Amino acid sequence: MTTNPLHKEVYRVDVNRRTVIRGAAAMAAFGIAEGAAGTAFAGTSSSDSSSSTSSAYSLEFDSTAWSYDATNDVYYQIGKVYVASPAATDYENLSIYVPGAYLTATANSDGTTYTATLNPKGTVGAYSGRTAPIVIPVNTPGYAGQKPATSYSYSSVSQYLAAGHIYVWPGLRGRDSSTGTRSDAAPWGVTDLKAAVRFLRYNRGVLPGSTDDIVLFGMSGGGAQDTVAGASGDSPLFHPYLRTIGAAMEDAQGRPLSDAVAGVMAWCPITSLHEANLSYEWNMGQFASAGTRASGTWTSAYSADLAKAWPKYVNRLGLRDEQGRRLRLTESDSGTYLAGSYYDHLVEVITTSLNNFLSDNTFPYTITTMGGPPGSGQTGSSTTYETVDDYIAYLNTASTWVTYDATANTVTVSGLEGFVNSQKTASKPVGAFDGYSRGQTENGVFAMGLDAPSHFAPLTRDVVKANETTYATYSDWNSDYGSSAYDSDFAKKDSVGKDMAWRADAYNPLYFLSPAFDGYRRSRPARHWRIRTGIMQGDTANTTEINIALALQNYGIRDVDFATVWAQGHTQAERTGDSTTNFLSWVESVTKK
Repeated sequence: MTTNPLHKEVYRVDVNRRTVIRGAAAMAAFGIAEGAAGTAFAGTSSSDSSSSTSSAYSLEFDSTAWSYDATNDVYYQIGKVYVASPAATDYENLSIYVPGAYLTATANSDGTTYTATLNPKGTVGAYSGRTAPIVIPVNTPGYAGQKPATSYSYSSVSQYLAAGHIYVWPGLRGRDSSTGTRSDAAPWGVTDLKAAVRFLRYNRGVLPGSTDDIVLFGMSGGGAQDTVAGASGDSPLFHPYLRTIGAAMEDAQGRPLSDAVAGVMAWCPITSLHEANLSYEWNMGQFASAGTRASGTWTSAYSADLAKAWPKYVNRLGLRDEQGRRLRLTESDSGTYLAGSYYDHLVEVITTSLNNFLSDNTFPYTITTMGGPPGSGQTGSSTTYETVDDYIAYLNTASTWVTYDATANTVTVSGLEGFVNSQKTASKPVGAFDGYSRGQTENGVFAMGLDAPSHFAPLTRDVVKANETTYATYSDWNSDYGSSAYDSDFAKKDSVGKDMAWRADAYNPLYFLSPAFDGYRRSRPARHWRIRTGIMQGDTANTTEINIALALQNYGIRDVDFATVWAQGHTQAERTGDSTTNFLSWVESVTKK
C-alpha cells in the first residue's frame, strides 16, 4: 500500500476494444461472453430480479416507438435500456423528451405510438433539430442512485423543452441501490452516466439534437458526479466497467465513441473525497472545540493531525491563480498554516463573495438560514437587517473580521478564522467523509456490498498510521479505528477486479485535471463549466470548489464560470435569479445555435 500523499499509482490503460455491436445475435453473444462476468457481486449468484446479465438488449434506438403529447407538442420515449448487458434494468434505462418541431412523425396502426424522423430545420427558440443541446440531470444526493422516469410528466421538463433543449433522463445506480447480489457503489453511478452518453452518440443518426453539445447538471452528490464525468471524459479507468455492462464503445462503422461532454453545471459538488477529511479539518475543524473536536478526545488530536496534513497535499497540487502565481500554504504564528499565497487567495474568494452580496442586494434585507435535511422536521430562521451597517455588526458579533467602507459599499475580510466562527462552523464530525468507524455517507459510496461500507482515502489512512500510537493513549480510542482497517478495505477488489485505488482515482476529478496525479491529460474534460456553491455550507470545505475551478483554469479550460454565493448554504445557490433560469441562459451562451 502506497503512502504517497497524492496516492500516485501507475496509470493502467486497457487497449483492448470490444467488437462493434451490429445485431441481436452479436449482442447476445456479447452478453454471455462478457456481460455476465462482472455484473453480479463477487462470489454470489446473479439471480436478482433486477439483474439482466443472462440476456442482451439492442443499442439501436427504436424510431417507431415515440409517444406524443399533442397538448404541449412533445415526443417522448420512456424506459429505453441504454446498455447491451445491463446489471440493473430497473436503473439502466433512460427517457428522452423532444420538442415536436424537431421530428416529423406519422401515427402507427396501434393508434398510440408514432414513427418519427429527424426534422433538422424545425426550430424552437435559438435552436434547430440539428443544433439543439442535450441536457442531462444528475440528481444523486449523497451519491445515491437516480431512479429513471416511469411515467410521462410535462411539468418536470417544460422549461427545458420551451428553451429548445432535448431532455434526457437516465437512471443511474448509486450507493443506495445495491442488492444482495449486486454492488452498485462507485464507480457505477458515473459509469452508467457515461454509458447513457455513449448510447446517445451511438444513435446520433436517428435522434435529434447535437451530441457535441451534451450538458450535465446537478447539485451536491449530483454536482459531484457530473464533475467527475465532466473531468474524466474517455478515461480508460472506466473502460472495464463500461464493457462489462455492454456500453456502446464503437459506432456502427467501428469508430470509437466518446463519453466526453461539452458542459457541466455543478451546484455545491461534494467531491475530491480522497482529501476531504483533511481539507474539512484545516478549513473548519481547527477552529472548533466541541463534539468530536472536544479537548481530551482522540478525535480532537486526529482533527489537528488531519489539518496539519492538508497543507502538504495542497502545496503538491501546484495550483496557480489567474496571474500565474503559485498558490501555497505556509506556517503561521497561530493556527495551522494560515498564511501563504493559497491562504490569501481563499480570503480573497471570501471577500469577493461578500462584496458581490452587497452589490447584488439592497437593504433592508432578510436572510433565511436553512433548517435540517428534508424530513428532519427542523426549520430555518429568518432575520431582517435594516442597513448594511447592521449586517456587518452582526457578522462581527464575536470578533471583528469584516471592515466596511460605506462610501464604496465594499468590505475587507481579515482572515479565515473570523469567517468560519461566524458563518461556516463545522457540522460534520471528525473524519467527515471517510469516517473512522466507516459510518459516514461517503463510506457507502465505495461499499463492497449491500451492507459493507468501506474506507477509501489513503491520505486519511496515512494520518492514522503515523499517529495511532498516540491515539491509543486516549480512553476513547478503539483499535478497530487503526490503519489496518484501511489497508484491509483497500486490498479488496470489486466485481470487475479493480481495487480501491482504481475506484477512488476514477471518482477524483483532480486525478484527471492536476499534474500531481497520473491521470493528468489522459482524459477529455468538458470545455464549459459553471460552478456555484453556497459559501456558508458546512457540508464541505470552501477549498473543494475553489480547487476544482483552479485546476480547470490551470489545465487550460477557458470557460470556467465560478462563484461562491454569500448567505447561501448547501443548495442550488445563485447570486441572483432562479437556478433553472440561470442554467438555461448559461447553456444558451455556451452552445452552438
